[in-house]
Amino acid sequence: MDKNNNVISIMTWVLLLTLGLLWGGSFFFARMAVEHVPPLTLVFLRVFLAAVALHLYLRGKRDLYTILAQRWRAFLMLGLLNNAIPFTLLFFGQRQMGAGLASILNATTPIWTVIIANMVTDDEKMTVPKIVGCLLGLAGMLLLIGPSAISGFGAPVWAQLAIILAAISYGFAVIYAKRFKGTPPVVTATGQLTASSLIMLPVILLLDQPWTLEMPPVRILLVILSLAVLSTSIAYILYFRIVSSAGATNASLVTLLVPPSAILLGVIFLGERMTLLSLGGLALIGLGLLTIDGRLLKFLNIHRI
Repeated sequence: MDKNNNVISIMTWVLLLTLGLLWGGSFFFARMAVEHVPPLTLVFLRVFLAAVALHLYLRGKRDLYTILAQRWRAFLMLGLLNNAIPFTLLFFGQRQMGAGLASILNATTPIWTVIIANMVTDDEKMTVPKIVGCLLGLAGMLLLIGPSAISGFGAPVWAQLAIILAAISYGFAVIYAKRFKGTPPVVTATGQLTASSLIMLPVILLLDQPWTLEMPPVRILLVILSLAVLSTSIAYILYFRIVSSAGATNASLVTLLVPPSAILLGVIFLGERMTLLSLGGLALIGLGLLTIDGRLLKFLNIHRI
């Protein structure tokens, strides 16, 4: 982020768009996997396989094990807030509602982040552009997903609350992650996923007893591997880089990009059609992001002079 004018850099936008694409794919992967694997076990497999991939990638480099030993309490808290709690809530909530409603509720993350950051930080206070931008983004989300999202509001209240609580947990997590500034993003991602694996292991052993479950089909195993490596390992490296360079609020904007990414993936790879309503929704989301970014207001002020 440009500290002089508060505008998000082009590189940060590239990272945000890439992360949105990776996390957009995660909804697709999770939707297939959760039909064959219980939610708690799926959470564990996602974080454990992702952690293993990163440990193999680093092989102890960048003082990984020294940092893990020194900051294990902080990594446990980050893993709890950013993985164990929200992943569990999302997987259980999504079993009761359509992807449209889940995406909208999850996309409230930037609003919660703005509110939490205003309360607990000194450098990311609430501003009118941030609030207006978040509301424009949510309006675009409703328009993008269309009538199917509205019909989804018949889902059980507890399931809707589960998704909202996941979004709030993400909001706290992205603020908490700021304390890892200066730590290589790949090390932060590895520490977080290692910690969340340790958190989830006793949970699934006690509740799911995975040794009693049937082995999923090979294609589902490949889906779970993709969810772990692409949408978790690589995604969190990008996520922590954005938090470090552009701040918590801007990192949380990725939740507004996830549903459009998922829809665009469907258009490109599944032959789904893009409607005028969808294009209008994408335009509103883009307007909201540019409002939060500050670039739009700067442009208007320049041309007002």
